[in-house]
Amino acid sequence: MPQDNFHITIHMVASVDGFIAKKDNSIGWFETSSPYEKGEVGQDVVAFLQTIDCYIMGANTYQLAVELSKNYGWAYGDTPTIVLTHRQLVDDRPNIQFYNGNLNQLISEKLKPNFKNVWVVGGASLCKQMMQQQLADTIRISILPIILGDGLQYFNQIGQEQKLRLINTIAYKNGMVELSYELIK
Repeated sequence: MPQDNFHITIHMVASVDGFIAKKDNSIGWFETSSPYEKGEVGQDVVAFLQTIDCYIMGANTYQLAVELSKNYGWAYGDTPTIVLTHRQLVDDRPNIQFYNGNLNQLISEKLKPNFKNVWVVGGASLCKQMMQQQLADTIRISILPIILGDGLQYFNQIGQEQKLRLINTIAYKNGMVELSYELIK
């Protein structure tokens, strides 16, 4: 695939007060909704997910996803998924790869030659690294109508200012608001 079409999106589901997870990692709050009559009907999720060529996640997000898959199924389907970890993790799914190395090298040697639309789906430490090294192109935040009051923040104090350009907003009938930003490099 041509490298000039390559794109990395950081995606987070968050509360109004900027948390992506409760301290206990419970996800019941993901089902929060609040009717909004002016909102749009959600898009065709299956068709949208088929546009994502590869997922990247940190080890903690992966382990949570594995635990949740016992009740809900594997959320990432057969899409190639790369888990960044320094630990020895094992998975029998053929689409899961574990990577322990440099993010720039991962992107230039593994991702760009093979994929077009890559989504970083957590966690906060990985997103922090992606932001600090300016490796992402866009950020997409799905804000749910709830205030958690405490938990894990979006970018876990990235320690630097990052200017963004708003490229899209969508308010949905379930009260979720989606914000899409381009990172200004």
